[in-house]
Amino acid sequence: MDSEFDTAFDAAAEVIRDRLIAVRRELHEVVEIGLDLPRTQQILLRELDGLGLEISTGSSLSSVTAVLRGGRPGPVVLLRGDMDGLPITEATGLPFASTSGAMHACGHDLHMAGVLGAVRLLVDRREELPGTVVFMFQPGEEGQAGGRIMIDEGVLDAAGERPVAAYAIHVDSATPRGQLVTREGAMMASASALRLTLHGTGGHAAFPQLGIDPVPVAAQLILAVQAFAARRLPATDQAVISITRLSSDSEASNVLAATVSLEANIRTLSTATLHTVREQLPALLTGIAEAHGCRLDAEFIASYPVTYNDPAETREVLAVLDELVGIERVTRLEAPSMASEDFSYVLQEVPGALVFVGAAPESGPMPLHSEHAVFDDEVLPLQASVLAELAWRRLARG
Repeated sequence: MDSEFDTAFDAAAEVIRDRLIAVRRELHEVVEIGLDLPRTQQILLRELDGLGLEISTGSSLSSVTAVLRGGRPGPVVLLRGDMDGLPITEATGLPFASTSGAMHACGHDLHMAGVLGAVRLLVDRREELPGTVVFMFQPGEEGQAGGRIMIDEGVLDAAGERPVAAYAIHVDSATPRGQLVTREGAMMASASALRLTLHGTGGHAAFPQLGIDPVPVAAQLILAVQAFAARRLPATDQAVISITRLSSDSEASNVLAATVSLEANIRTLSTATLHTVREQLPALLTGIAEAHGCRLDAEFIASYPVTYNDPAETREVLAVLDELVGIERVTRLEAPSMASEDFSYVLQEVPGALVFVGAAPESGPMPLHSEHAVFDDEVLPLQASVLAELAWRRLARG
């Protein structure tokens, strides 16, 4: 197959293409979810064995950290690949489809294989490598904040000094294969939640005037949530706030609920906007509840912060990508995504960038997190090459 681009790592990446595809498909079949991924961890450890790396595993999660020390002095760079899948029953019909009731529907199997490829490419040139590379294999990206836990357990200090830069590549099954996508600044949104419990009195459905029915009050709260972003936040720094859960404690058609539980999912693109939502939305909803004689308990749950691509680092990344694949295959996003990523925790501590790479199958674009999501794993040599090149170039800059 013709080379994807002309760089020092391209030919070597093509040589290991079949191995990367094979390990990706093996990981796809044994997908696990959450923080405890023993089978996935064992495959990674097997693939890293014998490469002369300093390897450690997590104490509270099934993480793997591998340190490659180059033959020349230089700084430290970190490359991340996430490991966990989603609780989705796969319906792709692929010969290597998962049958466990869980699925790599967000491409984390390709992320691991791509980083493993970068490991091999850089190990083969260890003596020339001007510094150290930390490879971060991370469980719990899909909502369990595995990145934050790995930082707490010391991944950023695994080489003895902090990385000067960190990079990750995320595949996208809706973008044409080989297209590279990123932007300076906010790349993906923060993710938080607001859990609400609305207390009325309950009662007989025939006599609502004798009690306080929280259900119609809950309807007003929902409308207030939907109006909040449009009327309390600037149009230039919007948020997406969605009611994702709604239930009451009534189990009979003739019984008024005593409590209604709601949960709102909150996506923002700046710390200032998140602060506004956190301070003003619960106060607004509490006022509405009290006006109707109800009591409202509100619990704000902060999750992933904004994924922020350091502007200076991202400009360097874009220059490298333009050189490697040509400017026509590099997309500079005009606006960030409202999805979230826990690579954001690393980027809070270390300047760097998250890049998306297109992996849409020949059959056409597929949405992420779908039971039908299919990824073209022919993109793996490109992933490995780009990660290796970004690490090498940043180390060479000192």
